[in-house]
Amino acid sequence: MWNKKADKANIPYGYLLMACLVFLNGCDLAPHYKPVHYVLPENWHGTAPFHIAQPEDQIPKGAWWEIFHDPVLNQLESDLEKNNPDLQAAAETYMQSRAVLGEVRSNLYPQLNLEAGGGRYKQSHHRLFRSKTSHAPIEETNIQYQASVLWEADLWGKIRNEIRMQRNLVQAKAADYESAKLSLEGDLAGSYMLLRGYDAQNEVLSQSIQYYEAAVDITRMRQAGAISAGIDVSRAENQLAITKAQQTEIQARRDLTEHAIAVLVNQFPADFHIKSVKTNLNDYIPNIPVEFPSSLLQRRPDIASAERQMAAANRHIGISKAAFYPDITINAASGFQDKGFGLANMANSMWSAAIQGALPLFQGGLRRASLQKGWSVYRQTRDQYRSTVLDAFREVEDNLTLTQKMRLELEQNKEASEAALRTQGMAMSLYTGGLTTYLDVVTAQNAALAAQLAEVRSKIKLMQASVKLIIALGGGWDMKWLPEKNLTSFGVFQYEHLNLK
Repeated sequence: MWNKKADKANIPYGYLLMACLVFLNGCDLAPHYKPVHYVLPENWHGTAPFHIAQPEDQIPKGAWWEIFHDPVLNQLESDLEKNNPDLQAAAETYMQSRAVLGEVRSNLYPQLNLEAGGGRYKQSHHRLFRSKTSHAPIEETNIQYQASVLWEADLWGKIRNEIRMQRNLVQAKAADYESAKLSLEGDLAGSYMLLRGYDAQNEVLSQSIQYYEAAVDITRMRQAGAISAGIDVSRAENQLAITKAQQTEIQARRDLTEHAIAVLVNQFPADFHIKSVKTNLNDYIPNIPVEFPSSLLQRRPDIASAERQMAAANRHIGISKAAFYPDITINAASGFQDKGFGLANMANSMWSAAIQGALPLFQGGLRRASLQKGWSVYRQTRDQYRSTVLDAFREVEDNLTLTQKMRLELEQNKEASEAALRTQGMAMSLYTGGLTTYLDVVTAQNAALAAQLAEVRSKIKLMQASVKLIIALGGGWDMKWLPEKNLTSFGVFQYEHLNLK
């Protein structure tokens, strides 16, 4: 008999239970997360040839290589971003982390299932223990279908912390992708600078070869006129042959660099070629705007990745703490079952409902060890974050120092080259006038060629140091570009034109 008083008395308890579930569902056992703050220097140590960047004076965001104003380099960098297999592999790692986030996020919702089935079976007339007077059916049909629901109440924030932890890891993988892209872009730009440097060295050697060929002709004419000895001809021919050999070596090195660039843009070296051009290397030596040290933490994707991993480790502590509390699981099922096809009948309905709680009482210290491990992992990621920050500052300071010293070295080599060329011209004039031996000419030629090549190589080192400095500064990247929304949504063409911003 229905007891109205008892039913009314149970209503407040139902509301109380629901209120408790809602309240506990908001629990978060993870420690309050605060990013690590460091006392950073106010300025850079090696900033002599640079100036602090102004809002209108920034490295181009994303396409930082455009600061060099080279259309060939621009196209190569675009090809790398679209086609490089290592970069695509890094993108797949990011995609996989998003998929894992979707898997973890699904645990927050009830799991709904629809089941249907049926069967027909027949018993033997002479089966063991069957009575001859039994009226049990020999043949029977059984058909059923039901819907079931299973839900784990996230009372202690375990699932939510798993979701937040994985979201942090997704952002870390996005930063890893950006870091890999920045590194590959730097490798390509550095190789391209080296290739153009080889073009410049080849041009210097070609000019020297022309000069030495003329010198050979002069010595031969002087020998024919009995003005000079045959040793002068031999010295001139030796100088010419050595210089041609140097040019062959430079051309071989250029080919190898071209092969490296081909692989970066996902092409076979045999099908790839960059045309040699006369290049003014001074165009590849930009004035790089440098921001304050405090902004570096927002500009480096490797620092962002380390920080997100630290945040994920902090969430894992909350997951370990939740293991000390009971798990509550609710499941229910409802459906129909009948011997025939008369399922649409309430008399054939069936249902079940249950709530289950589980609290491990003794696991030999497993949960405490897991919690201790969680704290240790967090401290480890914190130390790794600090190490990453220090390495980033070291890289910036290193390349600031290199660019500063390379500029000074370039000026010194330029002065040496100009002086050596003047000496070469004077020595040749004195020789043709009969005032000195050809040995002085050879000495001057060697010094002039070495000085010119040293000047070109100083420019190459400065160009590559400039690229490394831009990479060390983050290449115009910003931490605010890390994805925050739609981390688990995939479109039909989710691999097309991957953009992590």
